[in-house]
Amino acid sequence: MQALKELFGAVFSAKHIRWMDFAWPALVLAMGLLFTGLIFIDAMALSASNLGGSGTGGRIDFDGHKQKVLVAIPVFFAALFLRPTWLRRFTPLIYTGCIALLVLVQLIGDERNNAKRWIQLPRFDLQPSELAKIGTILMLAKVLTSSQFQTLGDWLKPLGVALLPMALVAIQPDLGTALTIIPVTLGLIYLAGGSGVVISGMVGAVALSGFMAFQSGLLQGYQVERVETWIESFDTDALIASRNGAAFHTFYARTFTGNGGAFGRGLGEGVANETGLLPERDCDSIIAVIAEEWGFYKTAALILAYALMVVFLMISAAGLRDRFARLIVGGVSIYFAAHLFINVSVNVGLLPMTGLTLPLLSTGGSSLLATFLALGLALGLGSHHERDLGSEAFRRY
Repeated sequence: MQALKELFGAVFSAKHIRWMDFAWPALVLAMGLLFTGLIFIDAMALSASNLGGSGTGGRIDFDGHKQKVLVAIPVFFAALFLRPTWLRRFTPLIYTGCIALLVLVQLIGDERNNAKRWIQLPRFDLQPSELAKIGTILMLAKVLTSSQFQTLGDWLKPLGVALLPMALVAIQPDLGTALTIIPVTLGLIYLAGGSGVVISGMVGAVALSGFMAFQSGLLQGYQVERVETWIESFDTDALIASRNGAAFHTFYARTFTGNGGAFGRGLGEGVANETGLLPERDCDSIIAVIAEEWGFYKTAALILAYALMVVFLMISAAGLRDRFARLIVGGVSIYFAAHLFINVSVNVGLLPMTGLTLPLLSTGGSSLLATFLALGLALGLGSHHERDLGSEAFRRY
């Protein structure tokens, strides 16, 4: 028992947290977003289309979502009280474990809709790509802690850390999730002191690579179709003509988003819920349901609250002297910002349709675990101030 207690104490501790420096505004906003998501998912579960078993998005299980939230809460507190010294030491092992899970999913993963993304566990389907995002943030922070960007190796190391999980996720295939690692990687390199000019060149190279992959036929058939549908969707007539075909999800996401007008149709009274036509309305397209039922002003306020949470986390990161902790908190901030930007942009038609949740609002067991883990790490490390005598520094503006 004593050995177990000592082991527990070596991993977890509340002593490193300075509660006066805790990012309380970020936590309050996060809990408000989570509560908002619960309200909307409950309304979806009680909708006529869900109770009648109709619609294309599948049945919404609110009780199941609540259970997953309850399971994720201990993960949040475990991450919150995780000792920074332990995390710094075992980050390579955590990253290796995430990579191993991505490889394992190709061997024993459950195939659905021609994709292997899940490992079926008792009463839970694990999606390793969600956890890999957090593992990548940790390993990037570890590598970038000592990077001065004066040699080619200083640039290649973080790129290698990011490209490995990206490649393993892309072959599942899950290109949308793989692409979310790009803004996190480039953002962390910038925060660690990387040249903005070089990073801009990387962005251009990524865009060019994507264009060449599209033109050369390297993308999967459905991925090419999504890009072509997205391009055609800027023509309203073409979008309407394809509403029962390739543009089905795009058409209804944009239609229901605009259907809310300024003030919305009321909670649970949107057409998306009444008809059940909107696919993945509880996860990938939950913002479209919110926009229809809350309207433009309330939805804009919700997005602003989400953005403010990101800002408060970034402010917390900027106040840290420990470079490793700074980069993790900054990486988590970019993680939330990237998901917000991509998810909203997809549903209003600014980006091609891709399956990506909106953390804290959407359903999804693995997504919830990753979200609570990331938030706990950011809040715990953000209130930790240990002496740092190293010469490395956060980017100064």
